[in-house]
Amino acid sequence: MTVSLSDSQSTAVLYPSADGEPVAETYVHFYALLVTLEVLRQYLQGQRLEGRSATVLGNQFMYYAEGFPKLRVAPDVMVIFDVAPGGRDNYKIWEEKQVPVVVFEMTSKSTKAEDMGEKKTLYERLGVQEYWLFDPKGEWITTQLQGYRLQESGYAPITDGRSEPLKLRLQVEEQLIGFYREDTGEKLLIPEELAVALAQERLAKEQERLAKEQERLARQQAEEQVERLKAQLRSLGVDPDMI
Repeated sequence: MTVSLSDSQSTAVLYPSADGEPVAETYVHFYALLVTLEVLRQYLQGQRLEGRSATVLGNQFMYYAEGFPKLRVAPDVMVIFDVAPGGRDNYKIWEEKQVPVVVFEMTSKSTKAEDMGEKKTLYERLGVQEYWLFDPKGEWITTQLQGYRLQESGYAPITDGRSEPLKLRLQVEEQLIGFYREDTGEKLLIPEELAVALAQERLAKEQERLAKEQERLARQQAEEQVERLKAQLRSLGVDPDMI
């Protein structure tokens, strides 16, 4: 649903990047949003999926009708393919010429009607391939996570727990979404897990360095002891090389 105006009209239109509203309903929802954003950002950073570059944006206005700034939506997390990487103050479909491929909404009982109504209908009309709803508190989605994949007839529930565009398997891990690579089964670490993994890697490297240093010192001490013994033998008139 992209509407174009003349250049003289469009230049006068302002597209705000904020509305003063809270980013998320609760800390739990905010944390789930941030973690999902960062995990996907790290996963897609510097790599290409099926030859396509991607960027990840979070809680930013997406304008979908040029000249109509009130026609906007702010997905909690959206992944867009075939656009320049990096952040934006807002996202204008007619400028980027790409619709998000995957959208995540951190839903709650109070946002259920909008998430399952207006937003779902809009994403479907725009052609968003996958729409995921995550209910971290389990207020209305029994399984906490429900995805929808775009078919010819519209959105159909995702029953295999997979994100086809992202090549990831999704599963609920308490109040967060766990992401796993389909090709290796490897989990995409959340920031806290990544920090622990990096600390463990640094510790392992330091332990390896200390072990090598101890081995070097032990070898050096052994060589010095051999030289002392040789010196003692020579002082006794014995050629150590003849022994």
